[in-house]
Amino acid sequence: MQCQLHVAGLCYSCQWIDKPYSQQLKEKQQALVTLLETVPVEHIGIPVSGAEAGCRNKAKMVVSGSVERPVLGLPVKQGEAVDLCGCPLYPESMRDAFPHLKQFIARAGLTPYNVERKRGELKFILLTESRLNGGLMLRFVLRSETKLQQLRQALPWLQAQLPQLQVISVNIQPVHMAVLEGEQEVILTQQDVLEEQLNHIPLYIRPRSFFQTNPEVAAKLYATATEWVSILNIHSMWDLFCGVGGFGLHCAANAKIKLTGIEISAEAIECAKRSAAAIGLSDIEFDSLDSTQFARSKHQQNIPDLVLVNPPRRGIGEELCEYLNQMSPDWILYSSCNAQTMAKDIQQLTGYGIVKVQLFDMFPHTAHYEVLTLLQRIEVR
Repeated sequence: MQCQLHVAGLCYSCQWIDKPYSQQLKEKQQALVTLLETVPVEHIGIPVSGAEAGCRNKAKMVVSGSVERPVLGLPVKQGEAVDLCGCPLYPESMRDAFPHLKQFIARAGLTPYNVERKRGELKFILLTESRLNGGLMLRFVLRSETKLQQLRQALPWLQAQLPQLQVISVNIQPVHMAVLEGEQEVILTQQDVLEEQLNHIPLYIRPRSFFQTNPEVAAKLYATATEWVSILNIHSMWDLFCGVGGFGLHCAANAKIKLTGIEISAEAIECAKRSAAAIGLSDIEFDSLDSTQFARSKHQQNIPDLVLVNPPRRGIGEELCEYLNQMSPDWILYSSCNAQTMAKDIQQLTGYGIVKVQLFDMFPHTAHYEVLTLLQRIEVR
């Protein structure tokens, strides 16, 4: 992938961009093997990858510059603002939308927020694209509601320029820190969810719910999880940290599995329930709860055949590992965006051995990757 921003020394987010992509995959695979070298592994698959460019479906842009000439990109460093609107990780359809967003900022009088002076209103712009129909979800992160009415009044112009805008919202984030979003979300359109579809499974994204940023590789990740689960004779499963339900819905839609999905985000749970209804699944339950507290409350009650965990970068932690050891489901399927914390967790899952491991390159040109690991309870003889 060629990137003029990198060549010019303006952006170093893709730290591995100068390495051939085949070399990137080789080094990531070796890093994973090294992390797991003290744990017996029956099978390690070859890395799964996708497109090197145009692979991201979400842009998180810091807004700087002036109201007349806004800059969308990286935080200001040493007085310099770096515009990322030409970043080749975004598909052309998303890059084409950025100039209209800049014009809108000027028309609506949305003064970019200045961190040092603690002045201005517009902090971030977040844009998400559906690969299903090209629809866009746009979020403005403002410091207060001061400019909300101005934004509303100018919105028809933007919608005329970008008719693919399906969901538009404003998030109010009043803290004078580099925090991405606040608790208050104001929906400005009749539609409040962006519909996506991976492997013919309908998924829904709300403004504050998490969704994978690389849909091509995410589809392969979900398909692999479905394939692995389908041959295990599973009748019941928990999907912890389930988000909008991608893993659980894929597995349950292809087999008669009693599914319980747990996620702390109420918005994500609403999306998961909507997907389940669209598919026609009935033997399914989604609840907005803390995953560790849920597992602790259900200890030794209706233990599922399989527990799937897809935690944030911090991993599942010592407490949940302990409860999984005590519960002893036959199988644990661990999806991780941080192999280091996953490896630490696996060391604490003392009653389990690794059956399969597969690397998914969700983040090309960086050292980061996603990994899927199937663990089986070790029979004590």
